[in-house]
Amino acid sequence: MNIWIVVVIFVLVLGLIIGNILLLKQSANQKLPKPNKDNNASYDRFEDKDD
Repeated sequence: MNIWIVVVIFVLVLGLIIGNILLLKQSANQKLPKPNKDNNASYDRFEDKDD
């Protein structure tokens, strides 16, 4: 097999792994909004009801 094909595949795999790790680190630092009745359609679904 040609050495350049192996090098290109190796670089693509390495780039994919590094890209996923950086994306995971970035998404771990983001804050999630608190659910309330304005931004969550299923907010009332799990509340206890006094039937």
